[in-house]
Amino acid sequence: MDLYIAALDPTDQPTLDAAYRIAATAEAMDAPDLPPLCRRRFEAPLRHPMPGIDTRWSVAHLDGVPVGWVRINLHLWENTENASIELVVDPAYRRRGVGRALFAHARELLREAGRKRVVGSAVAALPGAEGPGEPRRETRGDLGGETRGEPRRETRGDLGGEAPGESGREAPDNLGGEASGESGREAPGESGRDMPGGPGGELAGAAFAAALGAKAALVDVRRRLDVAALDRRRLAALLADARSAAAGYRTVRWRDLPPEEYLADVAYLEGRLLADAPMGDLEWEPEQVDAERIRGIERALDARGVRRYSVAAVHEASGRLVGWSLLSLAANTTRHAWQQITIVDPAHRGHRLGLLCKAENLAHTLAYEPELQVIDTYNAAANSHMIAINEQLGFRPAAGSTEWQLTI
Repeated sequence: MDLYIAALDPTDQPTLDAAYRIAATAEAMDAPDLPPLCRRRFEAPLRHPMPGIDTRWSVAHLDGVPVGWVRINLHLWENTENASIELVVDPAYRRRGVGRALFAHARELLREAGRKRVVGSAVAALPGAEGPGEPRRETRGDLGGETRGEPRRETRGDLGGEAPGESGREAPDNLGGEASGESGREAPGESGRDMPGGPGGELAGAAFAAALGAKAALVDVRRRLDVAALDRRRLAALLADARSAAAGYRTVRWRDLPPEEYLADVAYLEGRLLADAPMGDLEWEPEQVDAERIRGIERALDARGVRRYSVAAVHEASGRLVGWSLLSLAANTTRHAWQQITIVDPAHRGHRLGLLCKAENLAHTLAYEPELQVIDTYNAAANSHMIAINEQLGFRPAAGSTEWQLTI
């Protein structure tokens, strides 16, 4: 058996094609209820990285055939002792040591870059129905926001790995799961009613992370809204109640890039996100975000073909934007969306602005995306405030996810 690992050449189209096929196959196995991997987004980090991220990608070849890959994200502006990782092995080549070899290769690169910790996520059982290597944990915190979900997880990672004798899929920024791939097509079974719920049976990434000695640092739950089952009357009533509680505030809407007049406020809210949201035992610094960084993020999302819909709350007395909710769709789908960031400035909480922005943004998005059938979102299991809002809107638990952290 001849196994070698080499850096991915962005001009090597056959190898890039193989890397995408590996990721798409693993995604379909490990998260069968999610839509096909968007290829445009999958390839974008090679040419359009997120601001402040140095992405390095390597591919494993077994007897000359690409069988897995690892992508590490080196954070340049904050978290300079940390890195995130995505590690994916073709399911047909699991249990052959490929995942361990890829991780050993990545670990050497990380040590050369002076990194001390690596973080990645893996599909997990729902809390209370844990899979191998995933004890139920309590995480600290209760308030704060909601992250930008799957499409923005290029900041941390995804594991997909290899349990004792078993290789996996994407690693922390995907230990088994973050890439999101394929521009262009929608496969049958993309709607929430057609796709089976929950993660695949193996939970390979969780077992792989535990076998490496990583610690489960934060428990997340993915919740799903079936748009066809949405109670429109209840939504209208919730929106009316939220508006009545939000005297002195008005809402604004936009698609894609935020209006220039609100960029500084959006940057402030984005920068608060990791400070406010539960982080469990993760050693992860908040980002220092300004308007230029927001512009860079938006350019990167444009390059990925991500369609974004936002509703924000403006404090009328000051003119400041103080709450914000964002939904996004990948380039290859009209049926599936991710509920991304939802956050309210702490000084303006208590006026139901989170519910107001989120409920109004649901209507805003559906006006432009009439074929939308399914919306997914991630929340820390401890984020009871945001979970309560989501459950009011009809979101229900679909799968678990664990953020793993390893000292290297």
